[in-house]
Amino acid sequence: MALLLAAAIAVPAFAAEQNAWPFWVGQEDATTGQIVSQQILGPVYSSQRNADGSTRQVLRPLWLQAAEEGHKETSFLYPFFMWRQDATSKSFSFFDLINRYSEKSPEEAGTSRFDLWPFYFSRDSGDPATSYHALFPLAGTIKNRFGKDRLTWYFFPLYFNTDKAGMEVTSAPWPFLRMINGAGHHGFELWPLFGSREHPGDYHNQFYLWPLIYKQEKNLSEPQPDVKLGFLPFYARDSGPGYQSETYAWPFVGTTHRTLPEKYDEVRYFWPFLVQGRGDTRFVNRFGPFYTHSNIKGYDKTWLLWPLYRHARWSEGEIAQEKNVFLFFIYSSVEQHSLTNPAAAPAYKRHFWPLLTVWDNGSGLRQAQALSPFEVFFPHNDPVRQLYTPLFAVYRFDQTAPGHTRHSILWSLVSWSKSPTEKEFHLGPLGWRRAPDIPRGKFFFFASRAQSAKPAPVPSSP
Repeated sequence: MALLLAAAIAVPAFAAEQNAWPFWVGQEDATTGQIVSQQILGPVYSSQRNADGSTRQVLRPLWLQAAEEGHKETSFLYPFFMWRQDATSKSFSFFDLINRYSEKSPEEAGTSRFDLWPFYFSRDSGDPATSYHALFPLAGTIKNRFGKDRLTWYFFPLYFNTDKAGMEVTSAPWPFLRMINGAGHHGFELWPLFGSREHPGDYHNQFYLWPLIYKQEKNLSEPQPDVKLGFLPFYARDSGPGYQSETYAWPFVGTTHRTLPEKYDEVRYFWPFLVQGRGDTRFVNRFGPFYTHSNIKGYDKTWLLWPLYRHARWSEGEIAQEKNVFLFFIYSSVEQHSLTNPAAAPAYKRHFWPLLTVWDNGSGLRQAQALSPFEVFFPHNDPVRQLYTPLFAVYRFDQTAPGHTRHSILWSLVSWSKSPTEKEFHLGPLGWRRAPDIPRGKFFFFASRAQSAKPAPVPSSP
């Protein structure tokens, strides 16, 4: 069973090691004998070539480049500088503040976009209907972005206009004076004193002294529309077909009663600390911060002495998952089981922050690393995993298949590995190896061990 979480650092299957620590350490491919993984000056530089042709080169913690067929991604001083390129597009980003994007697909060939947040936005497509140049806050128009068909401003906040499916909202100045019109919508708002906007047969919203007094009605053409009203902090109510929720002394005391699309009843006292809820797919018992147990559509969660301990169970497709957390991140564990093959070994990933991370995919791949200060915070961030995690790898364990293991201390100053047919030990360039052709084992120095294996250059990125 494959673990859905990524391993700490991908490591190819190896047959033997070339060790000239600290200057260079390389790993041979088990089949070809070529060097497919190498490191220079401990964790400072490393490169790797995988069986699928993808490559990765890292100069820690400054530079990272990952490439596969038709795609290349490069970062410098991550997360500040990022370059991406594939068969249809090319982009550059500086901390998501300066962004340049160009399109190469046949449909959008020649289209480019440039942003300098929050001051300048542009798009050039060769078509005036879809191109724009906007300078904030002086003047400009942006088309088909930020969830709107069009945004226009002049000396913002003196004038600001948005258009969505024909409904225009004009603010002069924003956000205090708003006029709504177009496509059957109309309204006027003098925020925060009062306001009203409506679309006959669809919705009608009003407020006074926002956010204290409000009434929002939608689906007005239905026999029972949805209504939200409030006179805060004294009373608030939400109601609709098969649903009603009331709150007194907002937000502390309230009740919810639902019959559609499923049954659910809830009582709240001094929310969010005391909550009781029962329903077809929901169950809540909350006595915060001492104890909470809830099951919402199959997601079962328990808190004890928040934030001391949290336990959760849920399913995704054919995988059952279980998570345990102690003090937010001091200890964190995710375990996965196959629902279609209960006899399969579980997969798991466990963090003992900041000392150790252990990973097992349940199918023979295993890893462990000490120290490990970043993995618990960035479980799905591959650039952080590649640039920073190896800098703290005082100890590493890798199992690429059952019986094929490798241990490493101080970035391969000391390493030992074994397979069903071979064993190998390194103390820097001094090594010992036993294999079928060396049944009693043999000591060697790097030069004699490396005569038959030359480092294979990493191919240039596509």
